[in-house]
Amino acid sequence: MLKKRSRNSRGSNEINASSMADIAFLLLIFFLVTTQIVEDKGILVKLPPWSEVPPDPLKLIPRNVFSVLVNAQNQLLVRGEPANVDELKDRAKEFIMNPTGREDLSQSPTKAIISLKNDRGTNYKTYLEVYNELKAAYDELWDEESMRKYGVHYSDELPLDYRKEIKGKIPMVLSEAEPTSYGEE
Repeated sequence: MLKKRSRNSRGSNEINASSMADIAFLLLIFFLVTTQIVEDKGILVKLPPWSEVPPDPLKLIPRNVFSVLVNAQNQLLVRGEPANVDELKDRAKEFIMNPTGREDLSQSPTKAIISLKNDRGTNYKTYLEVYNELKAAYDELWDEESMRKYGVHYSDELPLDYRKEIKGKIPMVLSEAEPTSYGEE
């Protein structure tokens, strides 16, 4: 004959979850401690210090300004002419140094200004390509000057005084204008 079980003798359907909160808390602590937070690195640009004093009006000589415009379709306009990113570095180097003494290029490397203006619709990839090419123009000019003057490549191994001297002779003046509204230029 079958024995009838009483209600109290049956196993409980509940799971004891009192230690679940402790386990979840320990896992949270474990992941917080062991996770490495990777810091994104962007373009390192040193901004001028903040000043309440308005800047003096600057009178620019048009021949000393190398203007680069990038529109919403990622097309370049360099000094009023359509251009490709591939030719930007060489054109910037020629503009800055003006080796042949042309009247339409900068008077000297210390007076050369590169102006970069983007549209809000410009792809970030295009912006980085353009910026990298302009920065590469200065990097190459500094390296060429270092090789000519000291016989070594311009790098962190070059003494700081020499690097400052080269940057004083060929200062990097890259002005970024406020982006225009989408499709405006």
